[in-house]
Amino acid sequence: MTPSDVVSVAFVVPLQGPTGIYGPSCLACGELAAEQLNARSGLGGRQVELVVVDAGRDPWVVAEDVRRLVDSGRVQAVAGWHISAVRQAVTRAVGGRVVYAFAAMHEGGDETPGVFMLGERPLNQLLPAAHWMREELSVGRWAIVGNDYVFPRVTGATARMALEDTPSEVVSETYVPLGTTDFRDVIGLLSRDPVDGVIMLLMGQDAVHFNRQFARAGLAAALPRLSPAVEENTLLASGAEANEGLYAAAAYFDALATAESAELARAYYARWGRWAPALNAVGESCYEAILFLAQVVDVCGSLDVDRVRGMETGQFWQSPRGLVRLAGNLVDQDVYLARAVGLEFQVADQIARAH
Repeated sequence: MTPSDVVSVAFVVPLQGPTGIYGPSCLACGELAAEQLNARSGLGGRQVELVVVDAGRDPWVVAEDVRRLVDSGRVQAVAGWHISAVRQAVTRAVGGRVVYAFAAMHEGGDETPGVFMLGERPLNQLLPAAHWMREELSVGRWAIVGNDYVFPRVTGATARMALEDTPSEVVSETYVPLGTTDFRDVIGLLSRDPVDGVIMLLMGQDAVHFNRQFARAGLAAALPRLSPAVEENTLLASGAEANEGLYAAAAYFDALATAESAELARAYYARWGRWAPALNAVGESCYEAILFLAQVVDVCGSLDVDRVRGMETGQFWQSPRGLVRLAGNLVDQDVYLARAVGLEFQVADQIARAH
Protein backbone atom coordinates (compact mmCIF):
# COMPACT_ATOMS: atom_id res chain seq x y z
CA MET A 1 0.00 0.00 0.00
CA THR A 2 1.02 3.61 -0.58
CA PRO A 3 1.37 5.92 2.47
CA SER A 4 -1.61 8.23 2.92
CA ASP A 5 0.45 11.35 2.21
CA VAL A 6 1.68 10.04 -1.18
CA VAL A 7 -0.06 9.58 -4.52
CA SER A 8 1.67 6.87 -6.55
CA VAL A 9 1.29 6.89 -10.31
CA ALA A 10 2.03 3.95 -12.58
CA PHE A 11 4.25 5.75 -15.09
CA VAL A 12 3.97 3.56 -18.19
CA VAL A 13 6.72 4.42 -20.68
CA PRO A 14 8.84 2.33 -23.10
CA LEU A 15 12.30 1.31 -21.96
CA GLN A 16 13.04 -1.32 -24.62
CA GLY A 17 11.99 -2.44 -28.07
CA PRO A 18 11.37 -0.18 -31.07
CA THR A 19 9.81 2.59 -28.96
CA GLY A 20 12.52 2.39 -26.29
CA ILE A 21 14.28 5.21 -28.13
CA TYR A 22 11.72 7.54 -26.50
CA GLY A 23 12.26 6.20 -22.97
CA PRO A 24 15.00 8.54 -21.65
CA SER A 25 13.02 11.63 -22.71
CA CYS A 26 9.88 10.24 -21.08
CA LEU A 27 11.66 9.52 -17.79
CA ALA A 28 13.36 12.91 -17.62
CA CYS A 29 10.17 14.86 -18.39
CA GLY A 30 7.99 12.80 -16.06
CA GLU A 31 10.43 13.18 -13.18
CA LEU A 32 10.65 16.93 -13.77
CA ALA A 33 6.86 17.24 -13.62
CA ALA A 34 6.70 15.24 -10.37
CA GLU A 35 9.48 17.33 -8.81
CA GLN A 36 7.76 20.56 -9.76
CA LEU A 37 4.45 19.42 -8.29
CA ASN A 38 6.15 18.23 -5.10
CA ALA A 39 7.91 21.59 -4.73
CA ARG A 40 4.45 23.12 -4.54
CA SER A 41 1.54 21.18 -3.08
CA GLY A 42 1.83 17.87 -4.94
CA LEU A 43 -1.58 16.41 -5.77
CA GLY A 44 -4.07 17.83 -3.33
CA GLY A 45 -1.39 18.22 -0.66
CA ARG A 46 0.03 14.73 -1.21
CA GLN A 47 3.48 14.06 -2.67
CA VAL A 48 3.69 12.49 -6.13
CA GLU A 49 5.64 9.27 -6.67
CA LEU A 50 6.21 7.73 -10.08
CA VAL A 51 6.29 3.93 -10.27
CA VAL A 52 7.90 3.16 -13.63
CA VAL A 53 6.38 0.36 -15.73
CA ASP A 54 8.22 -0.65 -18.91
CA ALA A 55 5.78 -0.22 -21.81
CA GLY A 56 8.23 -1.63 -24.36
CA ARG A 57 7.12 -5.21 -23.70
CA ASP A 58 4.13 -7.19 -24.99
CA PRO A 59 0.91 -5.29 -24.22
CA TRP A 60 -0.56 -8.06 -22.07
CA VAL A 61 2.60 -8.20 -19.93
CA VAL A 62 2.46 -4.44 -19.36
CA ALA A 63 -1.24 -4.64 -18.53
CA GLU A 64 -0.71 -7.40 -15.98
CA ASP A 65 1.96 -5.34 -14.21
CA VAL A 66 -0.39 -2.37 -14.06
CA ARG A 67 -3.25 -4.57 -12.86
CA ARG A 68 -1.15 -5.91 -9.99
CA LEU A 69 -0.13 -2.40 -8.96
CA VAL A 70 -3.75 -1.23 -8.95
CA ASP A 71 -5.10 -4.38 -7.25
CA SER A 72 -2.58 -4.08 -4.42
CA GLY A 73 -3.23 -0.37 -3.90
CA ARG A 74 0.37 0.38 -4.82
CA VAL A 75 -0.73 3.01 -7.36
CA GLN A 76 -3.72 5.31 -7.50
CA ALA A 77 -3.46 6.51 -11.12
CA VAL A 78 -1.88 5.60 -14.47
CA ALA A 79 -0.08 7.96 -16.86
CA GLY A 80 2.51 7.93 -19.59
CA TRP A 81 3.34 7.56 -23.28
CA HIS A 82 2.96 4.16 -24.95
CA ILE A 83 1.45 2.75 -28.12
CA SER A 84 -2.30 2.28 -28.45
CA ALA A 85 -2.02 -1.50 -28.33
CA VAL A 86 -0.63 -1.13 -24.80
CA ARG A 87 -3.33 1.42 -23.94
CA GLN A 88 -6.07 -0.98 -25.00
CA ALA A 89 -4.59 -3.80 -22.89
CA VAL A 90 -4.17 -1.54 -19.84
CA THR A 91 -7.72 -0.24 -20.24
CA ARG A 92 -9.07 -3.78 -20.33
CA ALA A 93 -7.13 -4.54 -17.15
CA VAL A 94 -7.89 -1.47 -15.01
CA GLY A 95 -10.21 0.78 -17.04
CA GLY A 96 -12.84 2.53 -14.95
CA ARG A 97 -11.00 1.89 -11.68
CA VAL A 98 -8.33 4.63 -11.75
CA VAL A 99 -7.73 7.83 -13.67
CA TYR A 100 -5.60 7.06 -16.72
CA ALA A 101 -3.81 9.96 -18.46
CA PHE A 102 -2.76 8.56 -21.84
CA ALA A 103 -0.20 10.96 -23.28
CA ALA A 104 0.43 9.71 -26.83
CA MET A 105 -1.08 10.79 -30.14
CA HIS A 106 -3.99 8.48 -30.77
CA GLU A 107 -6.78 7.37 -33.06
CA GLY A 108 -9.58 8.33 -30.62
CA GLY A 109 -12.61 6.26 -29.73
CA ASP A 110 -12.04 5.23 -26.08
CA GLU A 111 -14.74 6.48 -23.69
CA THR A 112 -13.85 4.30 -20.70
CA PRO A 113 -14.60 6.25 -17.48
CA GLY A 114 -11.46 7.87 -16.13
CA VAL A 115 -9.47 7.49 -19.36
CA PHE A 116 -8.23 10.80 -20.76
CA MET A 117 -6.51 10.82 -24.15
CA LEU A 118 -4.29 13.89 -24.10
CA GLY A 119 -2.37 13.61 -27.35
CA GLU A 120 -2.98 14.75 -30.88
CA ARG A 121 -5.42 12.94 -33.14
CA PRO A 122 -5.82 12.80 -36.96
CA LEU A 123 -8.44 15.57 -37.02
CA ASN A 124 -6.01 18.19 -35.68
CA GLN A 125 -2.69 16.64 -36.65
CA LEU A 126 -2.30 14.44 -39.71
CA LEU A 127 -5.15 15.78 -41.85
CA PRO A 128 -4.29 19.49 -41.61
CA ALA A 129 -0.64 18.55 -42.17
CA ALA A 130 -1.56 16.72 -45.38
CA HIS A 131 -3.56 19.77 -46.47
CA TRP A 132 -0.55 22.04 -45.80
CA MET A 133 1.75 19.80 -47.81
CA ARG A 134 -0.66 19.76 -50.74
CA GLU A 135 -0.87 23.55 -50.73
CA GLU A 136 2.84 24.21 -50.14
CA LEU A 137 4.56 21.23 -51.77
CA SER A 138 1.93 19.94 -54.24
CA VAL A 139 1.81 16.56 -52.53
CA GLY A 140 -1.51 15.02 -53.54
CA ARG A 141 -0.97 11.28 -53.89
CA TRP A 142 0.09 9.62 -50.65
CA ALA A 143 1.50 6.21 -49.81
CA ILE A 144 1.04 5.15 -46.18
CA VAL A 145 3.75 3.06 -44.51
CA GLY A 146 2.95 2.11 -40.93
CA ASN A 147 3.35 -0.43 -38.19
CA ASP A 148 0.70 -3.11 -37.99
CA TYR A 149 -1.32 -2.27 -34.89
CA VAL A 150 -4.36 -0.21 -34.01
CA PHE A 151 -3.05 3.39 -34.20
CA PRO A 152 -1.47 3.20 -37.68
CA ARG A 153 -4.30 1.06 -39.06
CA VAL A 154 -7.12 3.30 -37.81
CA THR A 155 -5.22 6.49 -38.60
CA GLY A 156 -4.50 5.22 -42.12
CA ALA A 157 -8.16 4.37 -42.68
CA THR A 158 -9.18 7.78 -41.31
CA ALA A 159 -6.79 9.55 -43.66
CA ARG A 160 -7.97 7.51 -46.64
CA MET A 161 -11.62 8.34 -46.00
CA ALA A 162 -11.02 11.97 -45.06
CA LEU A 163 -9.06 12.67 -48.23
CA GLU A 164 -11.77 11.27 -50.48
CA ASP A 165 -13.44 13.99 -52.54
CA THR A 166 -10.47 16.29 -51.99
CA PRO A 167 -7.50 17.06 -54.27
CA SER A 168 -5.48 14.55 -52.20
CA GLU A 169 -5.77 10.78 -51.98
CA VAL A 170 -4.19 7.73 -50.41
CA VAL A 171 -3.09 5.46 -53.24
CA SER A 172 -1.46 2.67 -51.21
CA GLU A 173 -1.16 1.39 -47.65
CA THR A 174 1.53 -0.93 -46.31
CA TYR A 175 1.72 -2.13 -42.69
CA VAL A 176 4.67 -4.01 -41.22
CA PRO A 177 5.19 -5.65 -37.81
CA LEU A 178 6.53 -3.50 -34.99
CA GLY A 179 10.25 -4.21 -34.88
CA THR A 180 10.78 -4.36 -38.66
CA THR A 181 14.36 -3.57 -39.71
CA ASP A 182 14.37 -4.44 -43.43
CA PHE A 183 12.26 -2.15 -45.62
CA ARG A 184 13.69 -3.10 -49.01
CA ASP A 185 10.42 -4.50 -50.37
CA VAL A 186 8.42 -1.53 -49.11
CA ILE A 187 10.87 0.97 -50.59
CA GLY A 188 10.89 -0.95 -53.85
CA LEU A 189 7.13 -0.49 -54.10
CA LEU A 190 7.41 3.21 -53.27
CA SER A 191 9.94 3.75 -56.04
CA ARG A 192 7.50 2.29 -58.57
CA ASP A 193 4.14 3.62 -57.30
CA PRO A 194 2.72 6.88 -58.70
CA VAL A 195 2.95 8.78 -55.41
CA ASP A 196 4.02 12.29 -54.40
CA GLY A 197 4.73 11.66 -50.71
CA VAL A 198 4.81 9.14 -47.88
CA ILE A 199 2.80 9.25 -44.66
CA MET A 200 4.98 7.48 -42.10
CA LEU A 201 3.08 5.81 -39.28
CA LEU A 202 6.18 4.00 -38.03
CA MET A 203 7.29 4.14 -34.41
CA GLY A 204 10.72 4.73 -32.92
CA GLN A 205 13.52 2.55 -34.20
CA ASP A 206 11.37 1.29 -37.08
CA ALA A 207 11.19 4.86 -38.37
CA VAL A 208 14.97 5.14 -38.03
CA HIS A 209 15.59 2.04 -40.14
CA PHE A 210 13.05 3.18 -42.73
CA ASN A 211 14.53 6.69 -42.98
CA ARG A 212 18.07 5.42 -43.47
CA GLN A 213 17.07 2.90 -46.16
CA PHE A 214 14.73 5.41 -47.84
CA ALA A 215 17.58 7.90 -48.17
CA ARG A 216 20.05 5.27 -49.38
CA ALA A 217 17.56 4.39 -52.14
CA GLY A 218 17.73 7.98 -53.34
CA LEU A 219 14.10 8.79 -52.51
CA ALA A 220 14.58 11.46 -49.86
CA ALA A 221 14.82 14.36 -52.30
CA ALA A 222 11.99 13.07 -54.51
CA LEU A 223 9.29 12.02 -52.02
CA PRO A 224 8.54 14.17 -48.96
CA ARG A 225 7.71 12.21 -45.81
CA LEU A 226 5.14 13.26 -43.23
CA SER A 227 4.93 11.72 -39.76
CA PRO A 228 2.89 12.35 -36.59
CA ALA A 229 5.44 10.37 -34.56
CA VAL A 230 8.94 11.39 -35.65
CA GLU A 231 10.65 13.54 -33.02
CA GLU A 232 14.12 14.78 -32.13
CA ASN A 233 15.49 11.39 -31.01
CA THR A 234 14.50 9.90 -34.36
CA LEU A 235 16.32 12.68 -36.21
CA LEU A 236 19.49 12.06 -34.22
CA ALA A 237 19.35 8.30 -34.74
CA SER A 238 18.51 8.51 -38.45
CA GLY A 239 21.34 10.92 -39.27
CA ALA A 240 21.23 14.23 -41.10
CA GLU A 241 21.37 12.75 -44.61
CA ALA A 242 18.31 10.59 -43.94
CA ASN A 243 16.25 13.57 -42.76
CA GLU A 244 16.05 15.46 -46.04
CA GLY A 245 12.43 16.01 -47.02
CA LEU A 246 11.09 14.84 -43.65
CA TYR A 247 8.20 16.70 -41.99
CA ALA A 248 6.53 16.13 -38.64
CA ALA A 249 3.24 17.32 -37.15
CA ALA A 250 3.00 17.67 -33.37
CA ALA A 251 1.79 19.92 -30.57
CA TYR A 252 5.32 20.40 -29.30
CA PHE A 253 8.85 20.69 -30.67
CA ASP A 254 12.03 21.63 -28.84
CA ALA A 255 12.37 24.43 -31.40
CA LEU A 256 8.90 25.80 -30.69
CA ALA A 257 9.37 29.51 -30.03
CA THR A 258 6.58 30.27 -27.56
CA ALA A 259 6.76 31.61 -24.03
CA GLU A 260 5.23 28.41 -22.65
CA SER A 261 7.66 26.08 -24.45
CA ALA A 262 10.62 28.28 -23.49
CA GLU A 263 9.64 28.03 -19.82
CA LEU A 264 9.67 24.24 -19.96
CA ALA A 265 12.99 24.21 -21.82
CA ARG A 266 14.63 26.44 -19.20
CA ALA A 267 13.43 24.22 -16.37
CA TYR A 268 14.32 21.00 -18.21
CA TYR A 269 17.90 21.91 -19.08
CA ALA A 270 18.46 23.54 -15.69
CA ARG A 271 17.46 20.24 -14.07
CA TRP A 272 19.16 17.76 -16.40
CA GLY A 273 21.96 19.73 -18.06
CA ARG A 274 22.98 20.32 -21.65
CA TRP A 275 23.46 16.59 -22.36
CA ALA A 276 19.94 15.73 -21.24
CA PRO A 277 17.79 13.38 -23.34
CA ALA A 278 16.14 15.22 -26.22
CA LEU A 279 13.26 17.45 -25.17
CA ASN A 280 10.62 16.38 -27.64
CA ALA A 281 6.90 15.86 -28.19
CA VAL A 282 6.94 12.39 -26.64
CA GLY A 283 8.73 13.44 -23.45
CA GLU A 284 6.73 16.66 -23.17
CA SER A 285 3.51 14.66 -23.45
CA CYS A 286 4.58 12.72 -20.34
CA TYR A 287 5.17 16.03 -18.56
CA GLU A 288 1.65 17.03 -19.66
CA ALA A 289 0.15 13.79 -18.36
CA ILE A 290 1.56 14.20 -14.84
CA LEU A 291 0.49 17.83 -14.64
CA PHE A 292 -2.94 16.84 -15.97
CA LEU A 293 -3.45 14.70 -12.88
CA ALA A 294 -2.96 17.87 -10.82
CA GLN A 295 -5.55 19.60 -13.00
CA VAL A 296 -8.00 16.78 -12.28
CA VAL A 297 -7.44 17.04 -8.53
CA ASP A 298 -7.78 20.83 -8.63
CA VAL A 299 -11.12 20.59 -10.46
CA CYS A 300 -12.62 17.44 -8.94
CA GLY A 301 -11.00 17.38 -5.50
CA SER A 302 -9.59 13.88 -5.92
CA LEU A 303 -8.62 11.16 -8.39
CA ASP A 304 -11.72 9.10 -7.60
CA VAL A 305 -13.14 7.97 -10.95
CA ASP A 306 -16.75 8.55 -9.89
CA ARG A 307 -15.96 12.16 -9.06
CA VAL A 308 -13.89 12.61 -12.19
CA ARG A 309 -16.84 11.50 -14.35
CA GLY A 310 -18.35 14.91 -13.66
CA MET A 311 -15.31 16.84 -14.86
CA GLU A 312 -16.74 19.58 -17.01
CA THR A 313 -15.78 19.58 -20.67
CA GLY A 314 -14.71 22.78 -22.36
CA GLN A 315 -12.36 24.05 -19.66
CA PHE A 316 -9.03 25.57 -20.67
CA TRP A 317 -5.63 25.52 -19.00
CA GLN A 318 -2.09 26.58 -19.84
CA SER A 319 0.62 24.06 -20.67
CA PRO A 320 3.96 24.00 -22.50
CA ARG A 321 1.84 23.50 -25.61
CA GLY A 322 0.04 26.78 -24.94
CA LEU A 323 -3.66 26.97 -24.22
CA VAL A 324 -5.35 23.55 -24.29
CA ARG A 325 -9.02 22.66 -23.97
CA LEU A 326 -10.73 19.57 -22.60
CA ALA A 327 -13.23 18.16 -25.10
CA GLY A 328 -14.93 15.23 -23.38
CA ASN A 329 -12.04 12.93 -22.59
CA LEU A 330 -9.92 14.37 -25.43
CA VAL A 331 -7.83 17.54 -25.63
CA ASP A 332 -7.91 20.26 -28.27
CA GLN A 333 -4.52 21.92 -28.68
CA ASP A 334 -2.39 23.96 -31.03
CA VAL A 335 -0.53 21.76 -33.54
CA TYR A 336 2.47 22.70 -35.67
CA LEU A 337 4.19 21.40 -38.77
CA ALA A 338 7.99 21.30 -38.77
CA ARG A 339 10.60 20.33 -41.34
CA ALA A 340 13.77 18.50 -40.46
CA VAL A 341 16.93 20.49 -41.11
CA GLY A 342 19.88 18.27 -40.40
CA LEU A 343 19.43 16.96 -36.86
CA GLU A 344 16.89 19.57 -35.78
CA PHE A 345 13.38 20.71 -36.60
CA GLN A 346 12.37 24.11 -37.92
CA VAL A 347 8.73 24.95 -37.24
CA ALA A 348 7.17 25.93 -40.57
CA ASP A 349 3.58 26.73 -39.62
CA GLN A 350 0.76 26.31 -37.13
CA ILE A 351 -1.83 23.96 -38.62
CA ALA A 352 -4.43 23.64 -35.84
CA ARG A 353 -5.60 25.71 -32.87
CA ALA A 354 -7.24 24.93 -29.55
CA HIS A 355 -10.84 26.11 -29.76
